[in-house]
Amino acid sequence: MDRLFDTVIVRPPGESYKSCVSTNPEHRSIDVNLAKKQHEEYVKILKENGIEVIELEPLENHPDSVFVQDTAIVGVNSNLAVLSRFGEPSRRGEEESIKEVLKKEGFEIKHVEEPGTIEGGDVLVTNQGVVFVGLSQRTNAEGIKQLAQFFPKVKVISVPISKIFHLLSGVNYLGNKTVVISPHVVDIEYFKGFKFITIPEDELYANNMLYLGEGKVLLPAGYPKTEEKLRREGFKPVLVNVSEFWKGDGGVTCLNLPFYKPL
Repeated sequence: MDRLFDTVIVRPPGESYKSCVSTNPEHRSIDVNLAKKQHEEYVKILKENGIEVIELEPLENHPDSVFVQDTAIVGVNSNLAVLSRFGEPSRRGEEESIKEVLKKEGFEIKHVEEPGTIEGGDVLVTNQGVVFVGLSQRTNAEGIKQLAQFFPKVKVISVPISKIFHLLSGVNYLGNKTVVISPHVVDIEYFKGFKFITIPEDELYANNMLYLGEGKVLLPAGYPKTEEKLRREGFKPVLVNVSEFWKGDGGVTCLNLPFYKPL
């Protein structure tokens, strides 16, 4: 299997999800019941594609906790789980809820220490010996430095971003040295040597997609130009409705915490 992970952690949204941190103007219209149904469909797709899914309970005291990707960076090869230190102060504590789960899975636990900040949504892992990390409003240079020290066998490249919260909102890896990228929000110069599939500017949200392996790509529904572009490149889009997570500034990568095989 050519995907980067075979196991993920997920956490469904709780009733408090409607209070999540979001800049989306439709934030107040979040339908929690619909979000729960969409999350169930998301998990079903992961399982149908042979991914082992560790399902946790909702975390009501943390409205954003459905976006579990941000809590840690987990490496199978190194048997190491690096707990995030959130750049968004209201989310601090979510990582502690993941700590015991990762311990039970046998990972050695490390922490990003103050003044470092890092969130998993800024970490783009490839199977080319390179990890790209967004230098963003959520992840700082010290956090990136500490991550590089924890995973010395890979090259860590810092990618400054300012127009999006997390790097994975503007670039993702689809295996075979190929990235999907939105050049209007992420500088393609950092990704020299990779094949580019550029996402139409008016479909930026679609760039937050998840490679499932064997050419399948999990894509938010409603972005026909991106879907067609992927098909032309030989990929098989798998569509999922994540409207209620779009309202919370999250996407399909944000909803799972992968155990990365290359790390």
